[in-house]
Amino acid sequence: MRRMLALFCVIPLAGCGIGTGATVAANVVTLTTIHRTVPDAVVSLISGRNCSMVRLDEQKSYCVPKYVPPPPPYCTQTLGDPECWADPEKLPDHAPQIAEGPYKLTTPAQIASAEGSWP
Repeated sequence: MRRMLALFCVIPLAGCGIGTGATVAANVVTLTTIHRTVPDAVVSLISGRNCSMVRLDEQKSYCVPKYVPPPPPYCTQTLGDPECWADPEKLPDHAPQIAEGPYKLTTPAQIASAEGSWP
C-alpha cells in the first residue's frame, strides 16, 4: 500500500520537463492497446489487480475487488424437479444433497482463474 501511495506522489511529476510529449504519446498508446493509462498499468502490475481511473469516474473503487465465490446452492430432490436452497441450515429435515463433490476451489489453477489477476 505504501508503494502505491508513493507512486501516486511521483506520477504527477512525470509530466514536468522535457518528456511531456513522450508522456502523452505513451498514454495514448497504452489507452488504445490495454485501455489503461501508464500510471494505471503500473499500479495494476504492482497490485496484481485490474486498476483504472475510469472506475473512479464510474463511482466504483479504483481497483477491481478480489473475487469471492458465492456459496454453492444446496439442491435436494423432490417428487418433481430438484429444489435449490441458498441456506441449507434453514431446511427443516436437512435432506441429502443431489450431487456430492468439491464445493470450493481447490487447485492453484482454479484459484488463479477465479481471482483473475491482471493482466
